[in-house]
Amino acid sequence: MKKANARDKILETASRLFQLQGYHATGLNQIIKESGSPKGSLYYYFPKGKEELAIHAVQYTNKYVQAQIKESLNKSSDAAQAIQYFIEELSKQFEQEESIAGMPVGLLAGETALINELLREVCYAAFQDWEKLFREKMIESGFEEKQAGELGVVINCMIEGGILRSLTEKTSAPLQQIKQQIPVLVRK
Repeated sequence: MKKANARDKILETASRLFQLQGYHATGLNQIIKESGSPKGSLYYYFPKGKEELAIHAVQYTNKYVQAQIKESLNKSSDAAQAIQYFIEELSKQFEQEESIAGMPVGLLAGETALINELLREVCYAAFQDWEKLFREKMIESGFEEKQAGELGVVINCMIEGGILRSLTEKTSAPLQQIKQQIPVLVRK
């Protein structure tokens, strides 16, 4: 297993903290402390500070989540089952307190979209990337392009909303309910 370098440790820590606490409640000193990295490393890798770090953290999370979605969607040729598998894997993170590695970026997006255009754009790009993967699975399962695209957006929005609700309730129950409704949503 490859040892994480200082940049990766900073990104992993920042991603986790932004997801748990949001952008404004997460400070650079906390990121430095929890990552175990020297202060100079943070400014070496992210010379423009917190905003640049947040942008890279969202991109890091985006790649991680894309890999998780792809892995799940490859588990079954049936779109509903594959999406249910992804939601099940995601919901397991709510059984472990403060264990939301690669949690989608809804909290950060909601907090910054109206005040920071660069963060809004990078969050929107992440949403589009995830929706594209769902859309492609729908097309592979025989849906028309337009409907597949709409389903990709709806599925991602349901998951993002389910994450916020699960965080609020401190339970995976909302995600489990979404998982149960996926076959109803994606039937032809």
